[in-house]
Amino acid sequence: MEKDKQKQLKKSVAAFAKPDTRAGVIQLINTILPFVGLWALAYMALEISAWLAVPIATLAGAFVVRIFIIFHDCTHSSFLPSQKANRTIGIISGILTLFPFDKWKRSHSIHHATSGNLDKRGTGDIWVMTVEEYLEASMWERFVYRMYRNPIVMFGFGPIYLFLISNRFNRKGAKRKERINTYMTNISAVLIYGTIIWTLGLEAFLLVQLPILYVSGMLGIWLFYVQHQFEDSYFEDESEWDFVKAAVDGSSYYRLPKVLQWISGNIGFHHVHHLSPRVPNYKLEEAHESTPPLKHATTITLLTSLESVRFRLYDTTNKTFVSFREIKPLLKNRQFQNNM
Repeated sequence: MEKDKQKQLKKSVAAFAKPDTRAGVIQLINTILPFVGLWALAYMALEISAWLAVPIATLAGAFVVRIFIIFHDCTHSSFLPSQKANRTIGIISGILTLFPFDKWKRSHSIHHATSGNLDKRGTGDIWVMTVEEYLEASMWERFVYRMYRNPIVMFGFGPIYLFLISNRFNRKGAKRKERINTYMTNISAVLIYGTIIWTLGLEAFLLVQLPILYVSGMLGIWLFYVQHQFEDSYFEDESEWDFVKAAVDGSSYYRLPKVLQWISGNIGFHHVHHLSPRVPNYKLEEAHESTPPLKHATTITLLTSLESVRFRLYDTTNKTFVSFREIKPLLKNRQFQNNM
């Protein structure tokens, strides 16, 4: 993509980077109220049957994904025009989704600034090894990576690790403001959950809260994973890396059914979001439809997105993701050479 065309593309999308108070307030109403209602209904349904409560809690978990998108926009200061309002709503929605605002804002900003950059991996992204790195790795390193990329581990144990460990502790070197925000998020969550347990009991809490957290975590990890892990995704060394190409070629357009598009806060238009993070989620579709070049972004559907599970390593030579099975001959050859 030529530099002039890149500048024009960024300029075209930037026109939509204007938060709208009315749209934001409406989204808060049609997201928070249904979630709180489903949350309360799930507990009330326990008086009838757990088999009724769990499906309701599962639906509430889907709304947590939508709340997270609001939180996500607030970390980009794009949800509402007021910076103070963005921070306030971001902190509150962070408590509801168990994400500390300042910690995640920092790591996600780094993700946007380095997405697709092979020399700057490791912060706010999914762990990706290149084929060459995998071949050069020790047996233990390959084992750890294979476990990490295993769908059962990533989507099964991932939510548990995310909510109970990763989000609960500050990173080394975190500044005072970030550390305090993490502590405040943790304390708020303990008070909310402690009150529910004290009032309704531990069993009721687990029957409702675990499905909510597990479903929201699994869906959240899946959405983040699938929108960068597609066959011809963009990865380049620092010397060749380009922000616009990384946004358009390294982020997919996840074309979802309208109901799922709504519940996921339009995050399927991920290529638009990476090109201009200041575009609020409620304007992403409009930006996509109004910018013809963006319609050429890699498009995946519910069905085709399932293929991404087999993409484990990035082949820098052929610029594509490959499976572990595809590199078995290379691995055997490397081991043979090492044993000679």
